[in-house]
Amino acid sequence: MAGLTPNSQRAIDNVKQICETHLLGRYELEIIDIYQQPIFAKQGQIVAAPTLVKELPLPLRKFIGDLSQTDKILAGLEIIKKPAQPTE
Repeated sequence: MAGLTPNSQRAIDNVKQICETHLLGRYELEIIDIYQQPIFAKQGQIVAAPTLVKELPLPLRKFIGDLSQTDKILAGLEIIKKPAQPTE
């Protein structure tokens, strides 16, 4: 996150809800304010905030925004299967 903006607060609330609902007891969540600790943004190549970074299990994934699109976040975290894309 980058300061306590409304968008950052929504992202925090949304990711906590996702974790508590779908990963209870199986996650570690660290919230870092890149205004207070900018080295983390540089090291993690964070170019937008808020950003959720999933490190383990691999592959590394990054999600940008307020994390309100729960289905997309769950699919990206591989908690649920991605919906099949229609073929043309």
